[in-house]
Amino acid sequence: MSNQASTSSIAAYLANIKKLLSAGKYDFVPRRKNMQERASMKKYCEECGREVETKVITKKETYDVCSEPIEVDAQVLVCAECGEEFYCEEFDNATLINAYNEYRRRHKLLLPEEIKKIREQYGLSQRSFARLLNWGDKTICRYENGSIQDKAHNSLMLFLREPENMRTYLTENEIVLDERKMAKLLDTVEKLEQDTEYQVGRRFFGLFFTQIPCEENGFKGFDYEKLCAMVLFFAQKGAELLKTKLMKLLNYSDMIFYKENGISMSGLKYAHLPYGPVPDHFDMILGKMAADHIAHIEVFYEGAYEKHQVIPECDVPEGVLSDAEITVLNRIYEKFKNFGSVEISDYSHNEKGYRATKTGEIISYAYAIDIELN
Repeated sequence: MSNQASTSSIAAYLANIKKLLSAGKYDFVPRRKNMQERASMKKYCEECGREVETKVITKKETYDVCSEPIEVDAQVLVCAECGEEFYCEEFDNATLINAYNEYRRRHKLLLPEEIKKIREQYGLSQRSFARLLNWGDKTICRYENGSIQDKAHNSLMLFLREPENMRTYLTENEIVLDERKMAKLLDTVEKLEQDTEYQVGRRFFGLFFTQIPCEENGFKGFDYEKLCAMVLFFAQKGAELLKTKLMKLLNYSDMIFYKENGISMSGLKYAHLPYGPVPDHFDMILGKMAADHIAHIEVFYEGAYEKHQVIPECDVPEGVLSDAEITVLNRIYEKFKNFGSVEISDYSHNEKGYRATKTGEIISYAYAIDIELN
């Protein structure tokens, strides 16, 4: 940001952000416009002395998160003619989210959505979950909205992710919940423990999909529920969605979301195959979806061609996809809605991540920075 472009109000805003960021207590607000809208807008450039076209560049920036320097790739809005930087709240928020997530990855901390998933697994409100853990009433609310949790809190939530551990916690600690809520929670724990499908599903995915965040899965453990919602989103958008195209739509969705938020949506790994990037073990996942009556593949023939169409069996579940995730999915759909399977496969072959890898290799999310949806 140049001195000329900075006003006193902007300086105060950024100073407050840095103060909150350093303390690990910044709650991120949703971005009101997507990146493409921002990149195509015109702004007044004080260096050029007139309204100019803008463009987005990527550069390294370092932020102080909880007193630790964190370097991340930042997208910056600049004058297309002289390179003068403009203040853009949406880009700043995206960079701060990336910095927070990078800090979480380094310290093996749960992500906000993972904390929410643990809480919702037991049917608890934010306030009830906080009281159960003998924390302040608004603690869980802050964590789910982006504040960095301390390591002791993180360890306890991680422990309670397993139903059998929750039962141990409930029986060995003094709980501040009323009798009705306590009875309901114990009933939920018992159902989870006895849910054969739940337990088998966890073991099944544990064999083939890592829950350990790494660069190959976009620093997110595999999220089957999220993936199902993504598949249903695309399957219900068009009249005919073929499997080959779906795999590319998922890849672009995960990569673009990672590029802008520092984490993937689904936690899938994508392999370099002849027809473009393909989710690792995807046929296995589709088999599980068919068994769960979420979506299945129907094979039909059109002349000499065999087509594999994705058929949804239910609606997109409410509350699984965030507003930011839905925004990205819509952008991907709009970009490729008129592409056939061959066209989108050919398009994906031009991406740097695909060109830099060999058949069978996993395409790192690090290449997401080079993807542009123009």
